[in-house]
Amino acid sequence: MDPNEAPLSTSPSNFNFSQQRHFYLAVDRFQFKMETLVDLLGMAGRLRCLPIVVSCSTRDELDAVCSALSTLSHITIAALYSDLAEVERARVLSRFRQATMRWNKQATTEHGDAGETEKEEEKSNLIVVTDACLPLVNSGESPVNARVLINYELPTKKETYTRRMATCLAADGIVINMVVGGEVVTLKSIEENSGLLIAEMPINIFEML
Repeated sequence: MDPNEAPLSTSPSNFNFSQQRHFYLAVDRFQFKMETLVDLLGMAGRLRCLPIVVSCSTRDELDAVCSALSTLSHITIAALYSDLAEVERARVLSRFRQATMRWNKQATTEHGDAGETEKEEEKSNLIVVTDACLPLVNSGESPVNARVLINYELPTKKETYTRRMATCLAADGIVINMVVGGEVVTLKSIEENSGLLIAEMPINIFEML
């Protein structure tokens, strides 16, 4: 097996979060949330080959996110949703895993700023997904091992949060939870019930990759 290739199965119930880093990004008002996401990915996406997952709770939010991010020319964007054909789903996941492998291969070298490159293989690769369409690791699909997972919509249950981590994020990846207003209470509940430390996102977070 290729050392860069993901294992065939990872159980959310025994997934090890010890090397992952969890952060929250507070947004003052809900109407600024999408703009904040676009700005965030405007910075993150300029790292060559960076594999990113944005997780939503509903199809409506998935569609809104995909539409808003379509202006980012330095990111290749795909979506996983319930009525996506199996062949297309497999293609999206395969392309993302290839991006992950490219990121891993350059991890020992300076990956720096991609600038305005138009090379498809140099672009960051992003999947937008709903909870209903996460990789099915218990059915044989491999986790996607993203370097960054952004919870655009914070899950209300610890189990959902855990499943997102286990199916989408590399063992040493970074989680960014976007929270608005009363969602801080939900975040604290997840933190306490999961035994995680979820710190405020530092300004230089992408220098930590």
